[in-house]
Amino acid sequence: MVRKQPLPSVFSFSKLLKTMVNMKHYSSVLSLFREMRKLGIPINDFILNIVINNYCLMHCSDCGFSVLAIYLKKGIPFNVVAFSTLLRGLFAESKIKDAVNLFKKLVRENICEPNEVTYLTIMNGLSKRAHTQKTFDLLKVMEQGSVKPNTRIYNIVIDALCKDRMIDAAISLFEEMKQKGMPLTVITYNVLIDGLCKFGKWEKVSTLFLEMINLNMYPDVHTLTMVIDGLYKEGKIEDAEKVMRHMIEKGVEPDVVTYNVIVDGYCLRGQMDRARRIFVSMIDKSIEPNIFSYNILINGYCKKKKLVEAMHLFREISRNGPKPNIVTYMTILQGLFEVGRTDIVQKLFAEMLSIGLRPDLCTNRILLRGYFQNGLVENAMLLFHELEKKREDIDIELYTVIIDGLCKNGQLDKAHAIFEKLSLIGLFPNVITYTTIINGLCLEGLLDEAKNMLRKMEDNGCSPDNYTYNVIVRGFLKFGKTSEMTTFLKEMTERGFSCDASTVKLLIAAIAKDPSLLNMIPQFRLGNKM
Repeated sequence: MVRKQPLPSVFSFSKLLKTMVNMKHYSSVLSLFREMRKLGIPINDFILNIVINNYCLMHCSDCGFSVLAIYLKKGIPFNVVAFSTLLRGLFAESKIKDAVNLFKKLVRENICEPNEVTYLTIMNGLSKRAHTQKTFDLLKVMEQGSVKPNTRIYNIVIDALCKDRMIDAAISLFEEMKQKGMPLTVITYNVLIDGLCKFGKWEKVSTLFLEMINLNMYPDVHTLTMVIDGLYKEGKIEDAEKVMRHMIEKGVEPDVVTYNVIVDGYCLRGQMDRARRIFVSMIDKSIEPNIFSYNILINGYCKKKKLVEAMHLFREISRNGPKPNIVTYMTILQGLFEVGRTDIVQKLFAEMLSIGLRPDLCTNRILLRGYFQNGLVENAMLLFHELEKKREDIDIELYTVIIDGLCKNGQLDKAHAIFEKLSLIGLFPNVITYTTIINGLCLEGLLDEAKNMLRKMEDNGCSPDNYTYNVIVRGFLKFGKTSEMTTFLKEMTERGFSCDASTVKLLIAAIAKDPSLLNMIPQFRLGNKM
């Protein structure tokens, strides 16, 4: 192209660069762009936008911003596409604050007028990172401005409200859309139906179904799959199967996701024979199971401690199915630990590494928990020290697993030492971490230390929860410290907490030995009906 005289049009160069971006040859795009500038080939805003997008796809939004200097140097006016792309890049790198500040700067300094795509980008970015209120507030700003929200933007906000458990606000916004005459799509209904299913609002789901049909907008496979999923998770098997039959009668063929939902529903109920039959029927209908299908069924077998069947299915993937992923190995490793097959664990873990799958945070927590569970404290600590050296894939949850494992294996001193050094390495205990060390102290009968730790956590701004109080009440009960135990019971009820089954069992046993104890805890009888 560069040897041709005259040169091809700028459009031809931009088409080449865009094609290479789509092929993900990001470094080559940058090389060609530098070559174009060196050779003096004309560059327009379209090419600059492609380069910005290229940087953002490489997760180098800072370099994307550096391209703005070329706009100024060449006298090319800034355009909204460039800034929408940069916003998307910032969100992809989880630079939420930077994205919000950039958007505010665009509006405040009138650098360029945000369009529907700009709003869509920022609202989508905010909603996916659980900034629901900011997303909703931005919608209200749009409604008052020159760029009015479209159906896609309303869908994003409704989805965010549903995911943030603000279902009434989502329904209200949906009704507002109808009042304004906004065009409703299958996606609008799907988003709301998904939220309603998760809250078990089946009457409202049924109403929305009828609305869709009246609008000649028949629920698609995605809609019906969500409903089936919700019904199975609530144990409404017959209703779910009725929806499935209705779906097939209307010519909406179930896909692999639908079958996965049904298999998962039976697995959750422990009905593994039925789950397997559904899995086989999917294959009979020429619907290829994906790795999620296998993972669901393997997990179901592991939960029922049917490790022979789980391992058989695991090997079937290796022979016929899709490649096992980290979740597949994580599931089978956890199942093997549950039944004490640590010998196979080591082989499978080595196999996982040999095929290029690297353990993530979740995998390491499962390995550590499994080692401790099976009394393999040395193995656990060896892995822990390796992770500490690397200073990667390590967080407060992982340290909590270590503290818990050491406490349950009679090594409270080591657990306490690790707990005490957390702040030195920039990690702060959460309620689970504090409760774990309190439980360890109670197990060893160090009740004063346990009580001091409870007060310490509150002083550090970490409020104890229901489980924390149950742990400390059980600790004092086990060692016959009934007077102090009643003090904690009183605190519990004042905070709206209640005793769990294990605590109630211990209380009943204590009262049976000493009936006078019942008179010492009137607030328990009033606060929590047994």
